[in-house]
Amino acid sequence: MARKIGSRYTANQILGRGSAGTVWLGEGPEGPVAIKLLREDLASDQELVGRFVQERTALLGLDHPHVVSVRDLVVDGNDLALVMDLVRGTDLRTRLDRERRLAPEAAVAIVADVADGLAAAHAAGVVHRDVKPENVLLDMQGPLGPGGSHPALLTDFGVAKLIDSPRRTRATKIIGTPDYLAPEIIEGLPPRAAVDIYALATVLYELLAGFTPFGGGHPGAVLRRHVTETVVPLPGIPEELWQLIVQCLAKAPASRLRASELGARLREQLPLLAGMPPLDVDSPDSEAAEPDEAYEETAEPSAPVARQRRGAVPLVPGAAPDSNRDTHTSMRVPAPDELAGGARGTARAPRATGAPRPGSARHRASARRRRITLGVAGAVLVAAIGVGTWIAVSGDDADATPQDTKNSAPASP
Repeated sequence: MARKIGSRYTANQILGRGSAGTVWLGEGPEGPVAIKLLREDLASDQELVGRFVQERTALLGLDHPHVVSVRDLVVDGNDLALVMDLVRGTDLRTRLDRERRLAPEAAVAIVADVADGLAAAHAAGVVHRDVKPENVLLDMQGPLGPGGSHPALLTDFGVAKLIDSPRRTRATKIIGTPDYLAPEIIEGLPPRAAVDIYALATVLYELLAGFTPFGGGHPGAVLRRHVTETVVPLPGIPEELWQLIVQCLAKAPASRLRASELGARLREQLPLLAGMPPLDVDSPDSEAAEPDEAYEETAEPSAPVARQRRGAVPLVPGAAPDSNRDTHTSMRVPAPDELAGGARGTARAPRATGAPRPGSARHRASARRRRITLGVAGAVLVAAIGVGTWIAVSGDDADATPQDTKNSAPASP
């Protein structure tokens, strides 16, 4: 059912729903538009409406090929809406749900587009604060890029900032999606441009691997991992690309690249990735491992990836890691089982194809074989040492004759 939005726009059809509101296919004086109608509880907040109007100039000033432009902001009674360019395509989350992971060339090309859009926004003093696949649109009518990728555009600029206020969030809520939150936001520091770089690097990791580097389990556990744990390497990608990801996932904001640098460096990697298939890495499992095997290796030595324990890393270089997990989020303090994030209590690690799953029958059988092999080897070693010592002592006996010594050897079975 069509509805009027202000005096100039008509919303005709719902295109999608999100945590902040509903996106409609609409019509305006200049043709089709996308209209993001914010939730009614947000529209009734006079403080938010005032901040909405204050942000109008900054949001309307963003004009870049890889940013979904905001054409207008509407404040009309209970309606609070952003009128945006209509992109004929889908969002990156939908593609990721369909394909699970992308070929490295396409993934890097998409993220490079988004980095270029972020560079323009950061230059204008605008921080997105909620970069994630849901907020990246793929223009299906645009020219194909490297790896057959469609042009990528970042949308929903300013929404996280608009709905974030101390009165609404208090100390029990953090604005953003846990899987993509930079450590400094979790620690309560002001969000700067570097938080977008961290989130975008997380998106790139997800496009390559099929899962985020620190996701899984209770949100409190996810937030803790962002602050305390190091990212697990992905096998099969060029070392230069991996180092880019590591740098942009640095805990210290100053260590990350700027958006313009990231876009340029990613495009330099594209020739190395041409024709490379999607990575062959299994997603981490949530099944519990035995307590004494929680950090045990789950693959044979020749496999490309083995489960490993991560070390805590400090937020500020040179500082000692904080082992008190209760201080790592500004949410309510989660219960111990929530903080554990599953029986293993650590960030999820990729598992090489064919490697036994932690806690599975193959994993337990492999562990038993290793224990049996070590036990047999130990028994043989002890026996050998015992025989050698017995012979050495017998040989030093002054009362023994050469014949006695010869006859003292153990009889054959």
